[in-house]
Amino acid sequence: MTMRAMIIEELGGAEVFKSATIPRPETKPGHLLIRVEATSVNPLDCKLRSIPLPFSSPLPAVLHGDAAGVVEAVGEGVSDFQAGDEVYACAGGVGRYSGALAEYMAVDADLAAHKPRSLSMAEAAALPLVTLTSWESLFDRAGVEAGDKVLIHAAAGGVGHVAIQLAKWRGAEVFATASSDEKMKIASDLGADAAINYKQDSVADYVGAHTGGRGFDVVFDTVGGDNLERSFEAARIMGAVVTIAGGGEHNLMLMQGKGLTLHVESMLFPLLGGSGRAEQGKILRETAKLVDEGKLKPLIDPNAFTIDRVADAHRHLESGKAVGKVVLTW
Repeated sequence: MTMRAMIIEELGGAEVFKSATIPRPETKPGHLLIRVEATSVNPLDCKLRSIPLPFSSPLPAVLHGDAAGVVEAVGEGVSDFQAGDEVYACAGGVGRYSGALAEYMAVDADLAAHKPRSLSMAEAAALPLVTLTSWESLFDRAGVEAGDKVLIHAAAGGVGHVAIQLAKWRGAEVFATASSDEKMKIASDLGADAAINYKQDSVADYVGAHTGGRGFDVVFDTVGGDNLERSFEAARIMGAVVTIAGGGEHNLMLMQGKGLTLHVESMLFPLLGGSGRAEQGKILRETAKLVDEGKLKPLIDPNAFTIDRVADAHRHLESGKAVGKVVLTW
């Protein structure tokens, strides 16, 4: 049997995507075969499309990890799902695992969860990667607890907007940086106790205003580059910094001088290595509860795309004009 898919046969700009008919995945033991109804674009997807990475898929490749859809078939040994269930997951598009830019996708059942009942497929597809990244960064790496002062960079970004809501749910006092009044309002609407315009206020300014000069207990850097050094500056002595963009050269003297703990987060390790997959499925189940209880919501960019317009969706995300998550549906 065959299916429609958007594939890449070479690395490059968004124009490398092309429509193709490829074999439909088989239903393997421990896996679900889902009929994909929606996916979303993450910066990782753009990198996998354009440059070689250690975990790139062999070409030709079907990209995109985030998926929401309906279970078509259930593999041997799977008991928590049945055909017809609506599910969501981040379960492919890297390494040897084919992704969601296709009509069907094979998903390890450990990585999947029933999607939030209150969300559409497109809304659900916006959540897996960014929620797993935020959860693991804040709770598993930095150990955020109630009462902590947490600074989150890039409030209106895919990871940032979820991190604000998760930190508030945990009971933290949340501060978020943004580049405009519009994005600062988004941060406040999502629950941030204070929004900071980083183009107007220096690190010293907002550390003084919001922590009395002490610094934040946890700083979550979702930007990378020079922002990592600014994160070190914003953290308190013996505080924690988590980054999801740790590339480049960095001066660690300030980190050493403050006795900071630095964590580098990637939610890909369970998918690539196998260990920890069930824990990610558990996080997605907890996320679905939070969504249906009104404690977490995805921020969706107003520009909607169909999957056969994935090139336009990538261009929109790479333009820097997207707000929240860019989603695609069949």
